[in-house]
Amino acid sequence: MESGAKRVFAGAIPWPGWSRSGKTEDLALDALIAYAPRYAKVVKGFRLAFRMPTDLRVVERLRGDATTDFGAPSQTSKADRLPVDAKELARLKKMLQAAWTAFDEAAEQARGRKLKTGPRGGGRSLAKIVGHVVGAEGGYVRTIRGKAPEVDERQARAMANVVREVALEALTRAVTEGLPEKGPRGGKIWTPRYFVRRAAWHVLDHAWEIQDRS
Repeated sequence: MESGAKRVFAGAIPWPGWSRSGKTEDLALDALIAYAPRYAKVVKGFRLAFRMPTDLRVVERLRGDATTDFGAPSQTSKADRLPVDAKELARLKKMLQAAWTAFDEAAEQARGRKLKTGPRGGGRSLAKIVGHVVGAEGGYVRTIRGKAPEVDERQARAMANVVREVALEALTRAVTEGLPEKGPRGGKIWTPRYFVRRAAWHVLDHAWEIQDRS
């Protein structure tokens, strides 16, 4: 659980991307359970099968910050700092790829449709959502010392695979070569596990937004 002043995130340690928020812990946990069927479709076919939860246990509580309240999980947990071996690296990469596939499918199914707007819909067009997600992925890569190309929103769909290949390569290097405590000019460095958890959450959050608004 990551608790800010206005928002709380609940996230599942073994399942990156399965993370939802609410105004309280209970509401965040309710949202997490409510999205379990949608998440199950994303990771269908994984060797470690995803089972629908009948109960949840909180194993760690984190103090959130302004980013938490703005709408993104921003704190590194103890589990995020655990080492990653070759087998786990392969699984984490598969998790990211599953999230990307879900996003691409949602975007393709919504192509040509006008997304619902307003208080329950949002404001971005489909093209702007795609541009935002691909651009954010490029930014995330820098937190594990990767160098992604600048993303032109008008060409984001075409650039997505390039950015993702860079992300997978950077993730592999982060695991096999390690990371310093701080990035260039004192910039923030993410652990490999947190990188995957944050990136998968962001991709799926917008994939589900596209589905809901179309």
